Amino acid sequence: MAMNFEQARQNMVENQVRPWEVLDYDVLETLKAVRREDFVAPAHRNVAFADLTLPLGHGEVMMKPVIEGRVLQAIALNKTDTVLEIGTGSGYLTACLARLAGKVTSIDMHADFVDAARQRLAAAGVTNVALDTAEAVNGYAPAGVFDVVVVTGAVHAVPEKFVRWLKPGGRMFVVRGDSPAQTAVLLTHEGEGRFREESLFETDLPYLAHAAPVKRFVL
Repeated sequence: MAMNFEQARQNMVENQVRPWEVLDYDVLETLKAVRREDFVAPAHRNVAFADLTLPLGHGEVMMKPVIEGRVLQAIALNKTDTVLEIGTGSGYLTACLARLAGKVTSIDMHADFVDAARQRLAAAGVTNVALDTAEAVNGYAPAGVFDVVVVTGAVHAVPEKFVRWLKPGGRMFVVRGDSPAQTAVLLTHEGEGRFREESLFETDLPYLAHAAPVKRFVL
């Protein structure tokens, strides 16, 4: 019997995401509208809506739907916002960001991820996204600053350069700390180099390249 993807997507939103305190109407409608099953590997289509992280390759994962919902709600996007996504991955969260914001720039260090995401976004009719292959911590320098920065991989400490990419009033979602007890935080740029920090929830994600804690040798 063929899977009813429309019903599965609705169930994901109502039975997983909404109970995890994601109540923003626009976020919920976005998760219902964007076809998550089209952004996963063919072998994973039947588990696209499960409460699981899904492997993407290169040791990376696609976040659980509940985490994606919390991310989208926390950053409180407006239709005029410019967004930088660090870590394109499958392109699914990119598509959600694009539906809620004005323009999305998304980078990933894995060229095959970027190529696959470009095809998926084009197939989904998403036109307000610019993709680039770049390594964020040491190798990327954007041309401007953004209203929102979303970091989809963990960092042990937030790189100083990341916060410089935020406009005054801008918001950054990032997962920070030591695996397996990392904390998702929202940083808000209050102007003149001041940032307000809000802890959101605990989770565990693979680290961005060059953002993991330094290994210590114990004798």
